[in-house]
Amino acid sequence: MLLKAVIYYYHGLDELEKTDLDTTSHQLDAEEEYKWALEFVSADYITAFDRAREYLNEIIGDYTKEKRVELVNMVWESNNLKGYVTELEATAMLKLAKDWKVEIEFTKLILG
Repeated sequence: MLLKAVIYYYHGLDELEKTDLDTTSHQLDAEEEYKWALEFVSADYITAFDRAREYLNEIIGDYTKEKRVELVNMVWESNNLKGYVTELEATAMLKLAKDWKVEIEFTKLILG
């Protein structure tokens, strides 16, 4: 939930993105995690992405390469629900893909 929330809030949350976050939290039975993610982001919107990036790098760095690609691609697909991905969102996801050492795999997927 943090991954999606921080990308969506990176440029300012719109209604479609809020709906997607709500839907995802219900589908994953992750309402508590969603609440925590929103509190994490709202603690300081300006530094939220960098703080989340640091937090997620500690956790996701141990995941398999396939899982890391899957996670960043999941956020890409979610952002595409509105029909486009902003430059800020794309940059944020590319930064995460680079951190997680899956930049090439992620780039192939989105250009595919």
